[in-house]
Amino acid sequence: MDLATIIGITLGTGLLLGAIALDGQVLSFWELKSFLIVVGGTIAATLVNFPLKELTGIVSIFKNSLVSKENDSTAMIHSLVDFAESSRREGLLALEEKAQSVDEDFLKKGVQLVVDGTDAELVRNIMEIELAFLEERHKSGQRIFEQMGAYAPAFGMIGTLIGLIQMLQVLDDPSLIGAGMAVALLTTLYGAVIANLFFLPLAAKLRLRSSEEIRYKEIIIEGVLSIQAGENPRIVEEKLKAFLPPDQRKQESADAPDEGVAANA
Repeated sequence: MDLATIIGITLGTGLLLGAIALDGQVLSFWELKSFLIVVGGTIAATLVNFPLKELTGIVSIFKNSLVSKENDSTAMIHSLVDFAESSRREGLLALEEKAQSVDEDFLKKGVQLVVDGTDAELVRNIMEIELAFLEERHKSGQRIFEQMGAYAPAFGMIGTLIGLIQMLQVLDDPSLIGAGMAVALLTTLYGAVIANLFFLPLAAKLRLRSSEEIRYKEIIIEGVLSIQAGENPRIVEEKLKAFLPPDQRKQESADAPDEGVAANA
């Protein structure tokens, strides 16, 4: 589970409720009509905006934002360097069995293409096409949450207009003005909170996860092509480390002597 997402949602909700509870009137901020206008309107508009086949996966998309899938780029670089060393010692055919021990289908596919003698340019095209469609699928999920984040405040404003109309219709009866004012203000509040605490942050989290996974798979593409070209394992490592942030590169450089000593020992 992604603790940052869970902690953020829980903390944000708790602080909002806590701030309201300081005056001891939490229930005064609950209005069923306002909730129905915002949530119902957002769901309805989303159904109009997207094909049903895209929305059927909304639950799994939401789970992806809560589940932290580790794509360890450093470990993958080490694996690819190991593959490069095996390839230089034993040949490309030795990689087929070695790839089966790695829990990464994208790498297995690339290695299989190389072992089958596929042209390097064709290998790159096939893997990049798969990567492009992966990115497009990710963007589809992001767009759903982004649109819901846009619709929620809009329906909050619609609810405000409904409340104001109701209020203006009963100006001659002061006892009924409060109900219309509650609908007017609370729908705006609900729309803003739902959009900015849930939908938009979840869309941003999915976008971040997507960029991390794409970078991870770009490392695999470059590693596979370098192995196919027969490049020196050290060159392969230096090339792939360019994908890492500077702090990770420094950590790798700091660990390298220790690994060398251990290997000599």
